[in-house]
Amino acid sequence: MHTSAMVEGARVRLRGWQQAAVALGSAVGALVDPRRADLIAALGETTGKPAFERVLERMKRNPEGREILLDRPRVISNNVGHAWDLQENTFGAAYAKFMGSRNFSPDDRPPVRFMETEELAYVAMRAREVHDFWHTLFGLPTNLIGESALKVIEFEQMLLPMCFLSVIGGTARFNDKQRSLFYQHYFPWAIRAGMKSTDLMCVYYEKHFGEDLEEVRRRWGIILAPSI
Repeated sequence: MHTSAMVEGARVRLRGWQQAAVALGSAVGALVDPRRADLIAALGETTGKPAFERVLERMKRNPEGREILLDRPRVISNNVGHAWDLQENTFGAAYAKFMGSRNFSPDDRPPVRFMETEELAYVAMRAREVHDFWHTLFGLPTNLIGESALKVIEFEQMLLPMCFLSVIGGTARFNDKQRSLFYQHYFPWAIRAGMKSTDLMCVYYEKHFGEDLEEVRRRWGIILAPSI
């Protein structure tokens, strides 16, 4: 599926007040029901334009980032299905195991609707689609603690307001035990991990599927999540 086919029919141009209204409505809805991926996506788009513009400029200055922008790869089943056939020690196999064990599909991500240009729409979609690669690399679960910790890393990497708001919303739903575990172990780890890793938006993950998982972790400065 070409990127333009993915975004052109769905994209909506909003006036300033409309954008603010969508952002507010999405924020409230996402706090009420954090499982609403469409609301979280809308919040990220309506509040994240400056952040996505900075990510785009970084990608343009990076050789691998420029290659991603030129090819515009999509993380969809047709493009990443071969990961299920790779050797067990590879990054691709680890990603396939992560997805398969949770019955996740790479095709489940909501489309980009509120970015003004096709280029920014692609960056927003890329940020959305590499989320599960990051789960795999950092060894993070998909429970509330794991998702909140990954949002801390995503905020450090992209400075998206949505990530900051998601951490606040996620931690507000913790019980006392979860809150203690998060702030004593996962939050300080996530701060350190986000600072130490390479610019993760400039990694062409699909071209590294066949490489050893531990080797790519070392190369990209990945610190594994606490095993608690």
